[in-house]
Amino acid sequence: MERVVTIGVGRASSERAVMLADEHPMVWAAVGVHPHDADGWTSMDAGWIRDLASHPRVVAIGECGLDHHYDHSARDAQERAFREQIAVARETGLPLVIHTRDATEDTLRILDEDAGDHPVILHCFSITGPEDVDRVIAAGWYTSFAGPLTYPKNGALREAAARIPAERLLVETDSPYLSPVPRRGRPNQPAHVAHTLAALAEVRGMDVAACDALTTANAARVLGW
Repeated sequence: MERVVTIGVGRASSERAVMLADEHPMVWAAVGVHPHDADGWTSMDAGWIRDLASHPRVVAIGECGLDHHYDHSARDAQERAFREQIAVARETGLPLVIHTRDATEDTLRILDEDAGDHPVILHCFSITGPEDVDRVIAAGWYTSFAGPLTYPKNGALREAAARIPAERLLVETDSPYLSPVPRRGRPNQPAHVAHTLAALAEVRGMDVAACDALTTANAARVLGW
């Protein structure tokens, strides 16, 4: 493993991510506000995200998006925070890292309306409906697969992974959550991405080393490394 992106989900964690990136050459940062915390969103949040985005170790805005599974924040607040972070990403030129859970239609609609051709990474990819996967492919968004790709009952997710264009595939851990098989049920860590990579290689009919080279090159392109 050569590089790690650590993700901000609010101001404190975003500032911490930048600090870690400053301290460790292999660490880079994404900064933003998670939909769980969107109720507290104000225009000041766009300001500090914009300020942090100017740091040379920041490579993305997010994770931001919508979560209609837990609804920890009101949906209108989630949408406002999401749209304003898309605007910051477009202003700064940094790609978006998207969280979406039980909110596929609204997430895709807002991205269609606001993101345009801006680089988008659908983090912990979970979109499995064939028509929705078609929309993701047509938009040219990047899809980042995590531990759920290895779960036996996730056949639809593996079918989606087989369809995404090779140049848009990424892998991740989502540490400390969603550990892949055979580590499922235990805290996740960056090293476990190897299991997800192996699952993606199998789905794509690729050698693991070739899949590693592919996803690494894709990450370098979208994150500007």
